[in-house]
Amino acid sequence: MTEKVKLLRCPTCDTLVTGKDENFPFCSARCRAVDLGKWASGVYRISSPILDPEVLEGLDGEAPHRNRDDDDD
Repeated sequence: MTEKVKLLRCPTCDTLVTGKDENFPFCSARCRAVDLGKWASGVYRISSPILDPEVLEGLDGEAPHRNRDDDDD
């Protein structure tokens, strides 16, 4: 029986990769590091709001940032 090989594209450089590749889903260690760097520098963000009450409890001490234009003076 022949095994189907799933082909995907590297999210960093669009090179074709298979599930058996060592750095899957990336094509190389370099592309994996580039992707990690984007997460670390804030290029990638999770845009959905936090709705988990347990997570929100830990954020109570952090006040939202205000612009100087928001002052009611």
